[in-house]
Amino acid sequence: MIADEITGFGPLRELMEDDSISDIMVNGPEKIFIERFGMITLTSRRFINNEQLTDIAKRLMQRANRRIDEGRPLADARLIDGSRINVAISPIALDGTVLSIRKFSNNKRKLEDLVDMGAMSSDMANFLIIAASCRVNVIISGGTGSGKTTLLNALSMYISENERVITLEDAAELNLEQPHVVRMETRLAGLENTGQITMRDLVINSLRMRPDRIIIGECRGEETFEMLQAMNTGHNGSMSTLHANTPRDAVARLESMIMMGPVNMPILTIRRNIASAINLIVQVSRMNDGSRKLSHISEIMGMEGDNVILQDIFSFKPVKERGQEGKIQGEFINHGLLNRSSVRINADIHNLSNELNSIFSLVGK
Repeated sequence: MIADEITGFGPLRELMEDDSISDIMVNGPEKIFIERFGMITLTSRRFINNEQLTDIAKRLMQRANRRIDEGRPLADARLIDGSRINVAISPIALDGTVLSIRKFSNNKRKLEDLVDMGAMSSDMANFLIIAASCRVNVIISGGTGSGKTTLLNALSMYISENERVITLEDAAELNLEQPHVVRMETRLAGLENTGQITMRDLVINSLRMRPDRIIIGECRGEETFEMLQAMNTGHNGSMSTLHANTPRDAVARLESMIMMGPVNMPILTIRRNIASAINLIVQVSRMNDGSRKLSHISEIMGMEGDNVILQDIFSFKPVKERGQEGKIQGEFINHGLLNRSSVRINADIHNLSNELNSIFSLVGK
């Protein structure tokens, strides 16, 4: 017990040290849930009382230079090991302090690892390698815990070492290994409600830093318009993630987030900006058996009338019968369709290695 308190995690210490656990969710002092291999379970561990839980939550926030109290009962932070933490206390949390931890993993998965896990087909992985290498603009869409950041990290491995890449995040999770990477993070307002640096501030500033690519950990609001402007003004190969359940929902979400910003424009103009800026939407889904799948790789074809046109290049088709241990089974379908993205790919094909040239034939086969 003393050792647990010294580490700062109390009864969560062993859970933090267990590499098989990806998420820890505390709903008050008596309910500690974990996610392991995609499945959420209730543990037998407990806090002594809500006071102990709240003290530990505040201590963790202090270590991350974040403030949380009754006047500011919600807080996000990044722990020293890279894990993300969210805390809600009274009076917002009605049944005790709520603590959510997304643990940081040093095991950076490659696309071939995701193929081995059944998250995508080898054809899909090869296509995404080409897309990332050829500086196609990509949005990764999915729900919470679906694996958006994991896929974004995997795609980043195929960025050329000759490119200057700027990553912008609310809580740093991306781990690019190229030599010319600038990492930036937003900042909350201080005690006097000053000094806040928003994602929009970072995007605007990054355009003055001579980037080849800009990678935004997650688009959530008014920075979206600036991101599209960057994609439309020569920063090809830029990528981001957002929360949406389908590629079509992702387009609608982009529209909504642009309308949150300070730039007032007609919906048709917004859609034209989306259609011209983004090449691919990659949809990742957390299935009800806990597994993750790339359910769609969709191309934005352009505009038809007043609407953004989407076309599936790949998709996952589940079957009704479950496999062993109730696992979802299905087929990854190559629709053999590619239009506008092929122009971007062909324009940069001379930059690819012989290995990538050999798999280029997979596109639109």
